[in-house]
Amino acid sequence: MELFTIIIRTLVIYVVILIVFRLMGKREIGQLSIVDFVISLMIAELAVMTIENVKVPISHQLIPMFLLMSIQISLAYISLKSQGLRKLIDGKPSVIIRQGKIDEKEMSKQRYNFDDLLLQLRQKDIQYMSDVEFAILEPSGDLSVIRKDSNPSIDGKPSFLPLPLILDGKIQFEHIKEIGETERGLRKELRKLGYYDVEKISFCSLNRDQSFFVDLKDE
Repeated sequence: MELFTIIIRTLVIYVVILIVFRLMGKREIGQLSIVDFVISLMIAELAVMTIENVKVPISHQLIPMFLLMSIQISLAYISLKSQGLRKLIDGKPSVIIRQGKIDEKEMSKQRYNFDDLLLQLRQKDIQYMSDVEFAILEPSGDLSVIRKDSNPSIDGKPSFLPLPLILDGKIQFEHIKEIGETERGLRKELRKLGYYDVEKISFCSLNRDQSFFVDLKDE
C-alpha cells in the first residue's frame, strides 16, 4: 500500500513540477538568477520530501511549492518595472577586458582569476588574448566575447560596447559615460531624430557607425 502511495505521489509531484516551472517562465539553466536558482533548489528539495514523507498529507506539502512559485513570479513582474530590483535579483555584467586591456581590479572584485578567464576564452574558440576586444562576465557566470575583427574601429575612433543608453524610458548614465557622451548631448541628438520625450523610448543604443537605434514603447 505504501509503495502504491509513493508511486501516486511521484506522478502528482512530476505534474506539479512541470506546471510550476512552466509558469515560472523560460530560462536556460545557465541563465538563472540567484533567486531563480535558490527557488528551484528549494522546490526540488520539497518535491523529494513530499514523495518520501507519506504520512503528511500531500496538500500540506504542495502549499510551500506554490508559495515559492508565487514569490518568483511576483518578483519577476516587479523587476520588469523596476530596474533597481532587476539589478538586485539578476546582478549586472562586469567588463573583464575593455578595448583589449584586461581589468585586473574588476577580476579581483568578482573573484575571477586568469585560469577562469583562459578556460572560458578557450570554450569560445579564442586562441590568443590579443584577438579579444571586449569580454563581459555575465551575471550567470558565462563569458561573452567580442572579437577585434568583429568590432573594428571606424574613422580611427576607439571601439565601444553596444550598451543600452535608454532602457524603459530611463537614461543609463553609466553607459552614456562609457561612450564619452552626456545626458544633454544624448537628448540633443535624439531631438534631431524627432524623439523629444525620452520616457516614450523603450530601448536606445549606439550602432557601430555612430548612428542611433531607437525603439519606442508599444502604445
